[in-house]
Amino acid sequence: MALAQLHELGLEADAVRKRVACGRMHRMHAAVSAVGHAPLTRNGWYMAAVLACGDGASLSHRAAAALRMLRQSSRSKVDVTSPRRTGRERRDIDAHTSTTLLPRDIETVDGIPCTSVARTLLDLAAVLPSRAVERAVDQADVLQVLDARTIEDVLARAKGHHGVGVLRAILDEHAPGTTLTRNDLEEAFLQICRSAGLPRPAVNAWIALGPTGYEADFLWRRQGLIAEADGRDVHTTKRAFEHDRRRDQALMLAGYRVVRFPRSQILADRAGVAATLRALLRQPAAAA
Repeated sequence: MALAQLHELGLEADAVRKRVACGRMHRMHAAVSAVGHAPLTRNGWYMAAVLACGDGASLSHRAAAALRMLRQSSRSKVDVTSPRRTGRERRDIDAHTSTTLLPRDIETVDGIPCTSVARTLLDLAAVLPSRAVERAVDQADVLQVLDARTIEDVLARAKGHHGVGVLRAILDEHAPGTTLTRNDLEEAFLQICRSAGLPRPAVNAWIALGPTGYEADFLWRRQGLIAEADGRDVHTTKRAFEHDRRRDQALMLAGYRVVRFPRSQILADRAGVAATLRALLRQPAAAA
């Protein structure tokens, strides 16, 4: 909590110092302390960093992208953007200043002031390689939080921002959702299973099937069901196409049922994917 919040609760500076000294509170930053003894969560660290940067500050850049599940981040520093300079440097905070950050660019995510998706993508474009930003755009599309109008609004106001050129090039040249990597597609599929409350599948599960064995994208072993998140495009070679079908035949002869979901269906018809899986999981496993 910020010192001002503690004062509003009736705790004066001496009382705060005493609680810190006896371990009931833990100093995070100047004028920001954590209450209690439990280890602080990631979101707790995020909130502490925002509070330390004062009024109008918000989580941004890589930290905002991690909070919004646009991409993972293992950085020890927390990105925070403020409309004005925040004073001295802080060891655990990567402080940014922006005069183009407006109230409409800030939203509350899990109780934490955080830059909007559009502004987060712009900020990422200033600090990450283009491909990493492209993947974040793809993930925003998967999560159905990508809004072209808000991105255009942010770009129109972002004069001098280092991310403008990169993000503009991505929007002009890239169709969101078309360059998902295998892991991204599998994560999207797994999220469908979790959201629908389906039994948890084994991911990238090995099946001993002679002579070389086979790795299934998703396997419900008890039900004998294999689901493939098929990310191949229309240019898949004839040899690869035939190999997959022969492999499917061998799996079905071994007692498994194989269902393939194309990328377009996983991204655009989540309800349909969930309904198909639910129906197949209710059916008894095929006899080996």
